[in-house]
Amino acid sequence: MPEGIDPELVDFDVLAAWMDDRGLPGGPFEDVAPLTGGTQNVLVRFRRGGGDYVLRRGPRHLRARTNEVLRREARVLTALNDTDVPAPRLIAACPDETVMNGAVFYLMTPVDGFNASVTLPEPHASDSKIRREMGLNAARALSALGSVDHEAAELGDYGRPDGFLERQVGRWTAELESYSELDGYPGPEIPGFAGVARWLEDNRPTTWRPGVMHGDYHLANLMFSPAGPDVAAIVDWEMSTIGDPLLDLGWLLATWPGEDAESALLAGPLGAAGGLPAPDELVAAYAERPAATAGRDLSAITWYAVLACFKLGIVLEGTHARACAGKASKSTGDLLHAITLGLFRRAHAFIAA
Repeated sequence: MPEGIDPELVDFDVLAAWMDDRGLPGGPFEDVAPLTGGTQNVLVRFRRGGGDYVLRRGPRHLRARTNEVLRREARVLTALNDTDVPAPRLIAACPDETVMNGAVFYLMTPVDGFNASVTLPEPHASDSKIRREMGLNAARALSALGSVDHEAAELGDYGRPDGFLERQVGRWTAELESYSELDGYPGPEIPGFAGVARWLEDNRPTTWRPGVMHGDYHLANLMFSPAGPDVAAIVDWEMSTIGDPLLDLGWLLATWPGEDAESALLAGPLGAAGGLPAPDELVAAYAERPAATAGRDLSAITWYAVLACFKLGIVLEGTHARACAGKASKSTGDLLHAITLGLFRRAHAFIAA
């Protein structure tokens, strides 16, 4: 058994038998190494029988929905295998949690790329033209996803698109209100919250077309090619669903590096280096692919950007609430609360523009 990996997380004897049963190349496990990143899930890279793999499973302490989320990830990645969406290619999945110590897992292809919110290597760091194309390619990769026919990809029951836009404000307002059940949380102190919620309800688009959504589309969930500005892969599909793909584009705009400190925190070294395209250029790059925009109203993109600020701000405020209740670190809670306030300021700026 390879050293350095806890057998309770990845039992390589079990994994070997499971791979053999699926006709995958056999032999010893080589070059085994854990991968680090922003996810709490376990990622282990290895080589076996001449093939390279990455195993993904939930964290040591599985949450109530961890295995179901992994099953959904495996399903959406399988559906994307035959598309031109840059995503890790799924090799095989084990949806049965009884096989390996209670955890669902799957094998995917390794990604040759880097996370530009963590590091910015050469030539990207010193070439503003490459960085500009990286930004445009972030929008183009998203338009590839927005072009996928979810019915043809057998994802017709992957989400609940009916009423998707109509339920967003109520759904996330209720989520915010639920945080008050945590002892020690004084309640949300988010200036302008009610005004943003009211504006979203009053200006909701009336025309839209369902499709595959990533659900958390920003620079930290993209891997870029070390050779140039191409997106090597969109990663972390745990929030994917069938909804309105323009919300993904709004999410990209909501988190796009700007003058404010909060967006710089979300973008990391790429945002600090500058040279990135303006938000309207991202929208134009997305619109280059007609299949992504057919039946979708890009003139309403401000609404989607405001909704993204609203939703992401509420999600991050949840950690602040848990920190107030002693269930997360105070420093992390304070940081995410500051980002939430920044997102609501950005929402008001979008509305006023």
